[in-house]
Amino acid sequence: MEVIEVDAHVIQITHPDKIIWENQGITKMDYIQYLLDVSSYLIQHAKERLLMIWVYPHGITGKKVEKRSVPQTAPEWVSHTFYKDKERILLNDRATLVWAANYGAIEFHVPFDTHEKPDYPLEMVFDLDPPDDNSFDLVSEVAIKLNQLLESLGLISVPRTSGSSGMQVFVPIQPDYTFEQTRKINTFVAQYFGEKLPQHVTLERVVSKRGNKLYFDYLQLWRGRTLPVVYSARAKSEPTVATPLTWGEVEAGIKPTDFTIFNLKKRILEKGDLFNLITSEKRNQSLDDILKFIEKNKV
Repeated sequence: MEVIEVDAHVIQITHPDKIIWENQGITKMDYIQYLLDVSSYLIQHAKERLLMIWVYPHGITGKKVEKRSVPQTAPEWVSHTFYKDKERILLNDRATLVWAANYGAIEFHVPFDTHEKPDYPLEMVFDLDPPDDNSFDLVSEVAIKLNQLLESLGLISVPRTSGSSGMQVFVPIQPDYTFEQTRKINTFVAQYFGEKLPQHVTLERVVSKRGNKLYFDYLQLWRGRTLPVVYSARAKSEPTVATPLTWGEVEAGIKPTDFTIFNLKKRILEKGDLFNLITSEKRNQSLDDILKFIEKNKV
């Protein structure tokens, strides 16, 4: 056991030498240090959103356990709120982040809205899910076309690797539109891509029916559904991370395995937080004109 102090809270780290990523020899303590290195940026995304953690009791190759409520064993200072009669975890501070990692959380996921203003997402997100781990060139190709369309609509966007095999494109918006309104735009964009690129893109949610096409996921943007927090590690054979990108990097060509807990600290020091348009320097973009167009044309 190892004891560390985080923001005046003393936390006992159990089994600090436990190996999490076996191929790379990454221990629990290594993992916690990574989280502390990126904590200020990660928490900016997670703050005031109802947290879901994925715990892997038998290692990252075993079954995951989903946790949303505060466990009875948690210390009183763990950030939380009461939501629908349940004590739900909030990832609002570094001590809660370290507590969760020590508890066994490998992945951190959050919804699109905050508990303070539910039903009003802070961003639109398009989730590009390839047919296999070797199709990231297709993901990049579709993402570039998506960015071009969004720019034509007057919207800026931020791409990021999912940390798994795909990419997510975030569009920061005014938090004044309901899920129903943002879903109209997501649906409009997804149908456009389904019609323009039928040989490469599918809107089929059932995995077995997608064939070798990229799934353009517009349905994830909804109440209670989640995506990984930015800079969250993923439970993969390599310690990959959900990493924000520049559009220049997407055009030049990258792959998700380029970004791991080994190099994210240096990357942020060199490039800054590329997710800041979604978080600390959020751009509250209007969707009024797009919604008026969709309504007028009944598309």
